Amino acid sequence: MDISLISIFISVAAAHFLALLSPGPDFVLVVKSALKGNQKNAIGVALGIATANAVYITLCLIGVGAILSTSIGLMVTLKVIGGLFLMYIAYHALKAPKNAYANFSTSTKTAREFSLSCFCKEFVTGFLSGILNPKNLLFYLSLFTVALTPEVSISFKVLLGVWMTLVVFFWDVAIIYMLSKTTIRQKFIRAAFYIDKVTGIVLGAIGFNILKSVWSKQP
Repeated sequence: MDISLISIFISVAAAHFLALLSPGPDFVLVVKSALKGNQKNAIGVALGIATANAVYITLCLIGVGAILSTSIGLMVTLKVIGGLFLMYIAYHALKAPKNAYANFSTSTKTAREFSLSCFCKEFVTGFLSGILNPKNLLFYLSLFTVALTPEVSISFKVLLGVWMTLVVFFWDVAIIYMLSKTTIRQKFIRAAFYIDKVTGIVLGAIGFNILKSVWSKQP
């Protein structure tokens, strides 16, 4: 690998990781899932988010992302669905009563058991969060458009795509792992009710702003 490719790799990887450090809907969902008390099921959200990112990365690498971004109707539809999805999650977060968070601190066998159905549900939630967020598509599209020229080999593009997908997954898993630590988790549990309400407000605001932006652009 020559110096120019190494420079591209470092630049893209650094920009991608810095974007991960900025909390967004995906980060909020990972924290919310981790606080439910089952680390294995929470990984389903991380896997779903990583899979959604992999889909957009693949589309951008093969050039479909550019086509999608120029399709106004498709982008508007994606934004509307994404906005409604975030508001749906926000609604359930805001309506949950305080006593519903008492189960977070339980350590019964039932709470610890791995459930395939719950894992799949968490996976779908994470995947929908990632795939219905048009910012993910636009971020990868702008990143690849600037950094990856036609002269860059397909093998290098695949390597970069796999790297970013794995970074998304392991970053979210690291968050889940941190919240599995007793001292950190206990602090989060005590604040779980308030965290969930803030989560609901943030996600609701994001969803509302997405729908508002769509509405304001209509003739």
